[in-house]
Amino acid sequence: MTDTLTIGSRRAKRDATAESRRRARAARPPWEEPPTAVGQTAKGLTIGGMLAIVLIPLWIITLTSFSTPGAVNRAGGLVIWPDGLSIEAYRQMLRDSTVLTALLVSLGITVVGTAISMAVSVLCAYGLSRPRSLGHRFLLILLIITMFVSGGLIPSFLVVTELGGYGQWWALILPSAVSVFNILVLRAFYQGTSAELIDAARMDGAGDWRILWSVVLPTSRAVTAVTALFYAVGYWNSFFNVMLYMPTDSQKWPLQYVLLTYVNRGNGMPGSVNAGFGSTQAQTAPLSLQMAVVVLTLIPLVIVYPFVQKHLRTGVLTGAIKG
Repeated sequence: MTDTLTIGSRRAKRDATAESRRRARAARPPWEEPPTAVGQTAKGLTIGGMLAIVLIPLWIITLTSFSTPGAVNRAGGLVIWPDGLSIEAYRQMLRDSTVLTALLVSLGITVVGTAISMAVSVLCAYGLSRPRSLGHRFLLILLIITMFVSGGLIPSFLVVTELGGYGQWWALILPSAVSVFNILVLRAFYQGTSAELIDAARMDGAGDWRILWSVVLPTSRAVTAVTALFYAVGYWNSFFNVMLYMPTDSQKWPLQYVLLTYVNRGNGMPGSVNAGFGSTQAQTAPLSLQMAVVVLTLIPLVIVYPFVQKHLRTGVLTGAIKG
């Protein structure tokens, strides 16, 4: 009896597998050839290679941050295989007020800067996407010109400093608050919004603000999320404006510039009481502490990315599909 049930279950599984394969073949477009063993193998090797390119550096950085000075010395630098683990680098990093202050500064700049950039970009893109808006063609040409022609670094520095931006928070946000490329991408998506939906909203008495908030933005969540991600990553990784407008005030440095300064010095956190390491050098290797700060800069992006990943995929596919 047991053998009969086993044979029956195997047959049912085999039939289910055959049925799923049949449905997959039926769902495949007629112009798409069935996958071959060579194609599937090449695809798997390509994906595996890309994953290795991304994951191996992350593994090395994380492992080095948890390594003891002896393990770093034995490896001659970056650690590839676990050999003596310690969290002393993270303890010393979290005890350092400079790093914690820089983390808060980076979070504030990213949140405020992303909000300002999205507000300006969305409003500008929506205005340029309306064919009857005043001067939209002239303004569009001006924006496109700025993508290829700019005054340069020195005129930008002079403008910001003359406006009183040297040493001020807004100098880290406003000079790079708008990306013309992102505006053009948003405009293209807004132009594709169903005209029937907009006409129906106008017939119900909705104005442009209501249409933007209740019709255009809900139908453009993918591109909005992707654009916000691009702005947030740009603000989080920025350090060049700090070099220009506040190179001496370490209390206003974001995390990326603290990391850059620390790596350039190579012997201690800027502004830290442990700079130069002194007695702590035997407990924590400088390279481990550097990698610990690198891991800290990656954590927020790793946390945020899963929430926008589906929108990122949808946005890329939407721009690639015709008809």
